[in-house]
Amino acid sequence: MNPLSAIFGNRVQVSNLSSDEFEKIMQENDNAVLIDVRTPGENKEVRIPNSKLIDMMDPNFIEKIESLDKNKTYLVYCRSGNRSFYAVKEMLKLGFENVHNLEPGIIGWLGEIERG
Repeated sequence: MNPLSAIFGNRVQVSNLSSDEFEKIMQENDNAVLIDVRTPGENKEVRIPNSKLIDMMDPNFIEKIESLDKNKTYLVYCRSGNRSFYAVKEMLKLGFENVHNLEPGIIGWLGEIERG
């Protein structure tokens, strides 16, 4: 083991995407699953269409993530890109390989949204 890895841990590289890059993967990949890691209240207010809510604050968050198919592509978002960054990091640690974070969050999303 690299001595620096012991000190700093295994650095996982998160794929942070702009709104345009995120939307491009959504449109081009039929296998992609859109995940909203915000709270149910935030999701009810506004969301990207066809997203699956898996609240990061839910005590069963890791169990719910572990039940997902690791062979699919996941596009993860939250309000500002912070929670989704950490959610993607956890997913990568769990063995998911194709996971992307919407870096600006839904507040920086330029695509279609649903309300209510």
